[in-house]
Amino acid sequence: MTTNNKPLNFTHWIFDLDNTLADSAIDFNAMRQELGLPLGKGMLEEIDTRPAVEAAALRRRLAALEREYALRAQPLPGVHALLTSLVERGFRLGILTRNNHANALQTLSVCNLAEFFDPAHVLGRDEAAPKPDPDGIHKLLAAWDAAPATAVMVGDFRDDLEAGRRAEVTTIYYDAAGQDLWTAEADFRVQSHAELLALVHRARG
Repeated sequence: MTTNNKPLNFTHWIFDLDNTLADSAIDFNAMRQELGLPLGKGMLEEIDTRPAVEAAALRRRLAALEREYALRAQPLPGVHALLTSLVERGFRLGILTRNNHANALQTLSVCNLAEFFDPAHVLGRDEAAPKPDPDGIHKLLAAWDAAPATAVMVGDFRDDLEAGRRAEVTTIYYDAAGQDLWTAEADFRVQSHAELLALVHRARG
């Protein structure tokens, strides 16, 4: 990992959603228990192993649970100022989430962040292979006609960073809790959106 002293000269920004832009207070283990899925395994990956009828029912229930969290979501501190600054500088913004598209848009709406994102550039699990697969990043870069060197992936979880690394874009670990879990897997680590905004300002002047 690099220290936070290099310029963030990126024009294409891809964000994870939950716990990166929005506080949805999602309890993933509670969701697993509600769905009858084992702890410690990716829910989407586990659902994919089930018979088709069961998997379809689980996906519907998962989407309903996600919507409940989406309706209670709140923007994380400093996120509005960060996104405003990026848009004012003419940068392109996208979201790559393991949620479905409708719930991602609902979260953005509830958090008053929808204005910053073209819905076509909000990719959920039905628009791209779920992270850590880099498929969604590749699709956003293609839509923008952008090279990986111009882009950055920002997220709070290992899957975000792995997807970014596999897509050969720069990665930023958003570690608001200061847990330092995946610092070694990221190019940058920040603990707040204010810190990230300061790095953007320093790079661009």
